[in-house]
Amino acid sequence: MEGVIEITAYLGALLRVFGLLVFGFAAGWFSLYAFKQPERRWELQVATFLGFFLFVAYLTHYTSPGGIGAFGLGAGAALLLWGLRKEKGFQEEEEEGDS
Repeated sequence: MEGVIEITAYLGALLRVFGLLVFGFAAGWFSLYAFKQPERRWELQVATFLGFFLFVAYLTHYTSPGGIGAFGLGAGAALLLWGLRKEKGFQEEEEEGDS
């Protein structure tokens, strides 16, 4: 019986790490999406980033280090992936303005 409990505990820890990795990726994407849209109001941008940072603070207090690391990896990957990518609409406007 103890073997089953250990297996389910291990699977639960893996599922938590994977879930926080995916959630970190989604939170990073949503934060950048709300921030980069020019028609968005500044209040939404501030609320999005405060929510993002407050959730990180919550994780550091109530979650294991593996879960925090997975969330950080997911959020960092999303911020790098969408933060460094140039938008096509913005490039086309610049090219039209130069000529």
